[in-house]
Amino acid sequence: MADGVTDMTGSASDLLVELPEDLRLIQQTARDFAEREVAPRALELDQTGQFPHESMKKMAELGFLGLLIPEEYGGSAIGNVGLSIILEEINRACASTGVTLSVHNSLASSPIARFGTDALKQKYLPRMATGELLGAYAITEPGAGSDAAAISTTIRKESGKYIINGRKAWITNGGEADVLIIFATLDKSLRSKGICAFVVEKDFPGFQVGKKEEKLGIKASNCVQLVFEEMEIPEENLLGEEGKGFIVAMDTLDGGRIGIAAQAVGIARACLDASLKYSKERTQFDKPISKFQAIQWKLANMAMEMDASRLLMYRAAILRDRGQAHTLESSMAKLFASEMANRAAREAVQIHGGWGYCKEFHVERYYRDAKITEIYEGTSEIQRIVISRELLNR
Repeated sequence: MADGVTDMTGSASDLLVELPEDLRLIQQTARDFAEREVAPRALELDQTGQFPHESMKKMAELGFLGLLIPEEYGGSAIGNVGLSIILEEINRACASTGVTLSVHNSLASSPIARFGTDALKQKYLPRMATGELLGAYAITEPGAGSDAAAISTTIRKESGKYIINGRKAWITNGGEADVLIIFATLDKSLRSKGICAFVVEKDFPGFQVGKKEEKLGIKASNCVQLVFEEMEIPEENLLGEEGKGFIVAMDTLDGGRIGIAAQAVGIARACLDASLKYSKERTQFDKPISKFQAIQWKLANMAMEMDASRLLMYRAAILRDRGQAHTLESSMAKLFASEMANRAAREAVQIHGGWGYCKEFHVERYYRDAKITEIYEGTSEIQRIVISRELLNR
């Protein structure tokens, strides 16, 4: 690689806020791991689309797969602030690995920990914490994306079991997951009031993995369709109450959006680090391009907006860890950070000039990876709807 692997031991893109000792240790552990294990494999994963099995196994050994799982179920219960710090570091190295980790923690293990019965927690969480089971979250359908209440996957109850029929789309980790949080409706006309949530295993009768999607970015992140044909789910695998699954879905997405904000901050940080390094080395008109005001202003805006995004992310994470309302704050963090990351990636490519458009430099990958943060777990348009609705209802 022309620009090599970015030195991740510390940089000008670090936020100048002193973290508590325990969080500093978490950050350093994640940063060391990302530099040593994740960054060197990022290019190969992007080129081949291979799932990051090895990194996930090693992150499980570090306890990174049980961050939101209570200690009594084998997790570390570090919380959303700690998870955000770790996700920033991992995504700075590889966004594909980062989103895989984010989904497992915030979208799969978290709803079981928050809404599951003790039996469900005992059955799944310990094995999810160790990495024996990988998790996924499945609500999106071919005809129901932003309008999540319009899902058409159906559920009926008979002989002590639930029977599901339908199809899910764009499911991150879906083809690799062992445990999935699935949403289906008792009656489509009831919209959100008919939705139920379930914990599903890949080996349940009637479960099939469908088409794997070929994506613009985060190419090593597994993204597939799921097909349910008379899939049988034990009655005890209902998550929360019957007909109250939409509450589970929205609460889970509030947490997931913090994870995507962390991903966006990580991508932006990689963009800024690469741009700072390149601008000092690249000369034009007999001086480094970092001496030109046009470049300086780009760097200044990238750094300012990245720090602002990180602080929004921390605020939302702190509120979620405290058990306080945070829908507004999570949406703000996700919206601002995702749009910021795309601006940062665009400017990084521009600063690198023609080289930025080539695969020789990492910023080409950052540019492709950044786009999805404006789309999944609620598009930018949906975030603005959520934010305005929260403001108007206060």
